[in-house]
Amino acid sequence: MVYELGWNWDQLQLLAQGSVAGHLLECGCQLTGGYYMHPGDIHRNMSFQNLLDLSLPFAEVTFDGKICVAKAEASGGVLNFNTCAEQLLYEIGDPSAYITPDVIIDIQDVTFQPLSESKVLCLGAKPSPASIPQKLLLLRSKDNGWKGWGEISYGGYASILRAKAAEFLVRAWVEELYPGTSNKIVSYIIGLDSLKTSCVEDLSSKTSEDIRLRMDGLFKKEEHAIQLTKEFTALYTNGPAGGGGISTGYRKEIFLEKALVERKHVHWQIYAARNNITSLSTTQNTIHVGKENSTKESRTPQSRPTAAPAGEKIPLYNVAHSRVGDKGNDLNFSIIPHYPPDIERLKMVLTPEWVKNILSPLLDSSSFPDSRDIERRDEWVNGYIGVEIYEVRGVHSLNVVVRNVLDGGVNCSRRIDRHGKTVSDLVLSQQVVLPP
Repeated sequence: MVYELGWNWDQLQLLAQGSVAGHLLECGCQLTGGYYMHPGDIHRNMSFQNLLDLSLPFAEVTFDGKICVAKAEASGGVLNFNTCAEQLLYEIGDPSAYITPDVIIDIQDVTFQPLSESKVLCLGAKPSPASIPQKLLLLRSKDNGWKGWGEISYGGYASILRAKAAEFLVRAWVEELYPGTSNKIVSYIIGLDSLKTSCVEDLSSKTSEDIRLRMDGLFKKEEHAIQLTKEFTALYTNGPAGGGGISTGYRKEIFLEKALVERKHVHWQIYAARNNITSLSTTQNTIHVGKENSTKESRTPQSRPTAAPAGEKIPLYNVAHSRVGDKGNDLNFSIIPHYPPDIERLKMVLTPEWVKNILSPLLDSSSFPDSRDIERRDEWVNGYIGVEIYEVRGVHSLNVVVRNVLDGGVNCSRRIDRHGKTVSDLVLSQQVVLPP
């Protein structure tokens, strides 16, 4: 953009707008309905067929910094205020200081005006007061030990109790050979509690006829990871009845360590090459504010949002939608109300304590924690988990940042959902009571 539009590197307002355009396009079809459609949410539902014809988004950028994001006309999916708001807050920390290499951006007042079913105008990005980052992020790989894991399925009567017995045995066998290593293992039951998106207080009393136990350990020594796989395989001969489909593995693990480098020590060059230009017939294009005519049925959900009821328990799904992003060991999730004025009431409910309480089960090392396990977990949550909640005025939303919650981050996490993507549904599944 700087090259093509003749911008200068000190025109920070233009750089801020241009950087937001890049941020919105970063995840491709997530802006045009991918990873947005939800058949259980009347505000985000669309036909399965509609997802077959998603268009990659593109941006129209003018020399004076006017930004429109768009998709191919008459294509599938949806491009609207809500898809833009979700992508705006994706992988964002403090919205008043979104750090990019070229400029620190304030996106608190960014808003979106749909011009048609396939084009949205983006307004309001500006440079933060400390507008140019003096330190830049450096990621470097670092050894993080060895990971070993195993999975086994149980079906039919008392399958959960058999999974509980299998977990107990594997932990005990590993601990017997290598004392102190069993606390490096996390376990969960796929199909029941692996994502913690439902409240399951006593798994032993639940009924399920198709589950899969997974145990995942992160160890300092390769031999410990290998031993976990051996003990897990022993469930075929020494474990409870009827277990099947065992799979195991181990590998070397690394994680990406963050460091900051002084800007003056970073040297960079830009090369621009012009492609061969093919002669094309051109037509006059004019942006019209309003709704385009389309031969296809509208793809935007048609229900008109209204204020959520007060004083009664309702799932947060009924009030807002959300998307999760991750950076290292931290995650952020957006809370974007279907009815924008509801943001004032949501601010009274979504507190740091509320967030810690609903996310704390993610830190359980077993599907069957006892009271001592829960006490140790809660102490760790209170000591190490940080929660920051920011209001983003332009899109009437909240951005919630949670520190140190991803079990080391995507490179070395022992969880089935390493990125924490499903936390959005964990949050939206919560029952809330909104004030009047």
